[in-house]
Order: sequence, then C-alpha cells, then structure tokens
Amino acid sequence: MNLSASPATARPVWDRFVRVFHWTLVSCVLLNSFVVDDGENLHQWLGYLASALVVTRIVWGFIGSKHARFADFFPTPSRLMRHLRGMLSGQPEKHWGHNPLGAVMMLVLMALVLTLGVTGWMQSLDAFWGEEWLQDLHEQAGDLLLLSAGLHGAAAIVMGRLERTRLVKAMVTGIKETY
Repeated sequence: MNLSASPATARPVWDRFVRVFHWTLVSCVLLNSFVVDDGENLHQWLGYLASALVVTRIVWGFIGSKHARFADFFPTPSRLMRHLRGMLSGQPEKHWGHNPLGAVMMLVLMALVLTLGVTGWMQSLDAFWGEEWLQDLHEQAGDLLLLSAGLHGAAAIVMGRLERTRLVKAMVTGIKETY
C-alpha cells in the first residue's frame, strides 16, 4: 500500500507473532554464530528452533494478519520493477508492509535458515556423517546468512531514512510511523 494514499502517519503493521518470530530468530542466529560452539547440543537445538520458527512463519504468511501475508508483499517481477523504477527516479514507493526488495531479503533469509537447518540435521545422520561437502555447505550458508542479515539491518536503517519511516522501531512496537 502506498503511504501517500493515506493521511495517517502511523498504523499497526507487525503483529505480535511477526515481532516475536523476528527477534527470536535474530537471537538464535546470534547465539549460534557468536556464543555457542558448533556441534554442541545447544547449537543443534537453536538451529532446530530457528528452522521451526521459519516453517511457522511460512504458515503465518498464508493465515496471519494483513501485512504478515505473502499476498501483501510477495515480490512479483512487476512489483519489483515498479519499486526499482521509483527508487531510481528519486521517488521510491512507500509501503506500510514490506517493500518488494525487503520481501526478497526476507525470503532469502528464511531460505538460508532452512538450508542451515537441513544441512545441520543431515550432518547428524549416519549416511552423511563427516561429509566435508556438507560441512562446507553448512558453513557457507551460515556465512551468507550473517552477511545477508547485516545487509538487511543496514537496509532497514537506510530505507527508514529515505522513506522517512521508523522501520526498526516498528519491529519492536508493531506500529509503523512516518515523519
């Protein structure tokens, strides 16, 4: 939805589930990346929790609140092109929910978490025990997740300034404000 189409300067956007999902997933990723040693039981369980969170978020993407639903923000080619044209012209489209580029990033992050969950689980199976290619894939997916999450955080700050919205605050309060 275009922000300029509404005179409102604030509205509820992110429901409680989306916010708890987001910050719990952030916690799992940070703990597994910087606190818990690889191979520990806690590392595995945090990975399983992260994967379960993503699967639950996918379900919520079909049955959740308006802005949590994929139909509200799924990055179709036409949505992406319209958004990119607006950004290049200096008049970016403004959305109450995810913009198309944010939606792409969200889908990439969720795919990476699921990749980590599956490759981590596979390493516990006898059939794949000690397979170097699988360990490498798991490590590369983890590195790519951290890089993507950093880009996501930076983009939230930059886009918030460009669009004059409080994006980070909205992920805490659920209310997206324009200023």
